[in-house]
Amino acid sequence: MSHTTTEPAAAPENTVEQPKAKPFYTHLGFQVIAGLIVGLVLGLIARAIGTVGEAKDPNWLTTLLTEVGSAYVKLLTVLVIPLIVTAVISSVARLRQVTNAARLAVQTLIWFAITALASVVVGIVVGLISKPWLTAGVSGDAASEPGRVGEWTAFLTGLVPSNIFGLSVRASQSADGVITASPNFSILQILLISIALGIAALKVGSKADPLVSLSESVLAVVQTVLWWVIRLAPIGTAALIGKAVATYGWASLASLGAFVVALYLAMLIVWVLVYPVILRGHGLSVAQFYRNVWPVISLGFVTRSSMGVMPVTEQVAEKNLGVPREYASFAVPLGATTKMDGCAAIYPAIAAIFVAQFYGIDLNITHYLLIAFVAVIGSAATAGTTGATVMLTLTLSTLGLPLAGVGLLIAVEAIVDMGRTALNVTGQALVPTIVSKREGVLDVDTYNAKPSFTGAAA
Repeated sequence: MSHTTTEPAAAPENTVEQPKAKPFYTHLGFQVIAGLIVGLVLGLIARAIGTVGEAKDPNWLTTLLTEVGSAYVKLLTVLVIPLIVTAVISSVARLRQVTNAARLAVQTLIWFAITALASVVVGIVVGLISKPWLTAGVSGDAASEPGRVGEWTAFLTGLVPSNIFGLSVRASQSADGVITASPNFSILQILLISIALGIAALKVGSKADPLVSLSESVLAVVQTVLWWVIRLAPIGTAALIGKAVATYGWASLASLGAFVVALYLAMLIVWVLVYPVILRGHGLSVAQFYRNVWPVISLGFVTRSSMGVMPVTEQVAEKNLGVPREYASFAVPLGATTKMDGCAAIYPAIAAIFVAQFYGIDLNITHYLLIAFVAVIGSAATAGTTGATVMLTLTLSTLGLPLAGVGLLIAVEAIVDMGRTALNVTGQALVPTIVSKREGVLDVDTYNAKPSFTGAAA
């Protein structure tokens, strides 16, 4: 009888060990949601504690939430200037590596306008449908003139920098006559100066290589530090949401409920209809796009700062969507300044219809065309002093509507601003993706792959 011995199969050589998936709780998205829940609870507790004394001063918890939230927003913006300067100089200087750079810039502006126009049309339609309920239960006691008014000349004055750093000082006077001065910077001016320096480096050629290398080195350091700040988003989220709940509560939301619902409905339509149509029209997966951009959507929602999360938008555009680095570092800062489908298109459209309805003023087709015009051009016109309230005042003044109507919407500003910013950053990531695809420079394999940038802890 013969015995056959079976040799064990040899282990394959050069076996590559697959990296283990990181626990779900290390992902920034999960931590932000947890911070949102904690913030709601803290806000309700702060509101239950009530105010202090006859002056109705905020209690200790409300004060703590306010200070922590304010500190986080300051941290988000403190590195914006070096980020923009170094990113734009290095990206413009390296544009020689990207074919059809001029076409990319023109296409970017065109698609900014196309998506803004589509968004404002959605806003007008939703505003007209919800018109009968928009002002239900709203009292005129809150009506007040805004402190800042948007002007068409702001674009021209905003283009001319007062100094090489684009910095200025803004003075304000309190009710008791105390004058305070605070530093202020114009993103549009800084962007313009940086573009000029980048073009000059491009023209100089090899002599400017040390400047470009320095810009890239500083950019890498700034992005690392800013990412540390962004990792604090759960704490900032809890403070910002808690402060909003403690300050306004649910009563304000109930009285302006129809307006809030109409605004979020319009933004939802843009998210699930307008953007998907554009993506499918360019042969891109809609579900994959939203998987790729989710980190910046969630951060934009809770931080309410397009500029503050701009580094995340760039990371998402480059690492998840496959947009060339040189182009993304140019288009994303430009979009963070002038591309705001939530703040500059949908919100002014519905808010203008709300104000007109409240004061009993009928709007005609000319008014709606003006709203669309302001949405497409106005965000650039107010880029030096950008903001939803500034855009609203520009829209109201263009239509001849009472500016006092701005005060009616202040109570729900924090609530609606979350959705507006989330839509803003989505559009700021969408346009570079579409333009890259049209110009044949999009890395489709990166776009369709599992997102490499998820916000997970390193």
